[in-house]
Amino acid sequence: MSKPEEEAKEKQRDCSKKKKKKQTETKKEEEEEVRKEDKQVEKEEEQIDRVLLRGIFKVEKKSHDVLLTQTRLTWTPVVPESPTGEASVLQTGVLLMRDVFAVKVKKRRAAGQQLGGAVLGVSLFCCKKRGRALEEDTLHLHNASAEHTHTWYNTLKELLTGFSSRPRYLKVFINPSSHKKEAVHIYREHVAPLFKMADIRTEITVTERKGHALSVMKECKLDEFDGVVCVGGDGSVAELCHALVVRAQLDANSPEEPVKAVLPLGIIPAGSTDVISCSVHGVRDPVTAALHIVLGHLQQVDMCSFSSHGQLVHFGFSAMFGFGGRSLARAEKKRWMSSSRRREYALVKTLAKLRPEECQLSFLPAEKSNHSLFGHQDQNQEKVKDSKSEVEDSWRTNQGLYLNISIMSIPCLSPHAPQGLAPNTSLANGSASLTAVGNASRSEFIKHLKRYSSSSGQFSFPFVETHAVSAVKIRPCSLTGCFDEESEEEGDSKDTPIIQSEEAAFPWNIDGELVEIAREVHIRIHPRLITLYGEEVDEAESTVTCSCI
Repeated sequence: MSKPEEEAKEKQRDCSKKKKKKQTETKKEEEEEVRKEDKQVEKEEEQIDRVLLRGIFKVEKKSHDVLLTQTRLTWTPVVPESPTGEASVLQTGVLLMRDVFAVKVKKRRAAGQQLGGAVLGVSLFCCKKRGRALEEDTLHLHNASAEHTHTWYNTLKELLTGFSSRPRYLKVFINPSSHKKEAVHIYREHVAPLFKMADIRTEITVTERKGHALSVMKECKLDEFDGVVCVGGDGSVAELCHALVVRAQLDANSPEEPVKAVLPLGIIPAGSTDVISCSVHGVRDPVTAALHIVLGHLQQVDMCSFSSHGQLVHFGFSAMFGFGGRSLARAEKKRWMSSSRRREYALVKTLAKLRPEECQLSFLPAEKSNHSLFGHQDQNQEKVKDSKSEVEDSWRTNQGLYLNISIMSIPCLSPHAPQGLAPNTSLANGSASLTAVGNASRSEFIKHLKRYSSSSGQFSFPFVETHAVSAVKIRPCSLTGCFDEESEEEGDSKDTPIIQSEEAAFPWNIDGELVEIAREVHIRIHPRLITLYGEEVDEAESTVTCSCI
């Protein structure tokens, strides 16, 4: 091998060594950087969950070593060492601070004594889960030292004020006429004590008529409040949700496009079905609803806008046309009955006079929608035009006879339908569930209805179709809305709908409220338009079965 070749090989080996050395150094630097990041994360975690206080308290008459960190309270029994030196297994209790909503100093007072008294320790008021329900619970930490107790009390109080989503001042609307007229009693007995315990101030309005809450919300100074609470049924809730969005539009000077509601809404169920409350809580329980509010559990929720000929009719969560609208119209004529009897009467009567509606049904599949059509701005106007024309071409249109059409942006859970009337949607997935029930015999339609109360199968009929949609248009082809139940024939004609005059209006069931609309209705879904206090659930607790079918 010649000398130049040897020099070249040597140079190549040197370059290779330098390259490997550089790679090794780079790898070491990267590993060192990762170690530094891991140490920083560990340090931050230790900082977040560092021990703030440690002390001895009696829990259930036994001494415990109690530790308080930023996120939790733990207590371990103090057990003397055994003579044999055997270690005993200690049962440690844990309470997450996110579940605590109030802390009070516990004192011994004589009967009738309002102030003073010997300090006994601190009491932590918290919630615990039982199924889908939340229950109030209390942990008592006993210690006779006033100084020790107040140190713990002040620290715990400071931790609770750090939860920014928890309200401090609420605007409360109570509908005294809802269901069995128990709304005022429900609020005073089950809700007000929890609000007082959590140091939440309230301003209460007892509504006197339909639309009262809407008129108050339009004039109310919302910047003073942290949230709004509705004590009532689905109709009251829908009115307040509508009011919150309308008020946001007014404040933003945006009459054309919906604007997200500024304040969250808490729903205390006091109606006959409480579908909206069940969808965000899983149960019809005022205590569960109140605890979600005091703990600041927030859930973003989609809403629908219902308009006719360019005019806004209502903001809401669900609507039914056909059977659902007609049965509600019949129920409204029997307001003198109890709610359960009225509902069963209307259901049976409408089934007995079952008729299809002939209409043109158009819908935009959710996957074909474009956000630029639903309140989002696009920087490129040409792209907006192109996307709009593309979306227009994506509409699907069917014309025929339908027994019922429902559009629901929430699952609509209830004790009658534990999995919901629209189990294929959720609170905030940006779409709604369209269920179109075509013409069928009465017996087949009843089978379809009954399966809502069971586990599944309500959509496994050839005459039922479901779609995830972002917009829907319903144009009745024959004006069959106005009807007189006394003059209806008892026959069972299922192929020809009833024809009425051109001024007829069609009954719609929008969130449990009867709305009569004479022309085409356009429904649009608006993602996360409102915030509700609660947590989304997959299924409601079933406590009631319908006995009418």
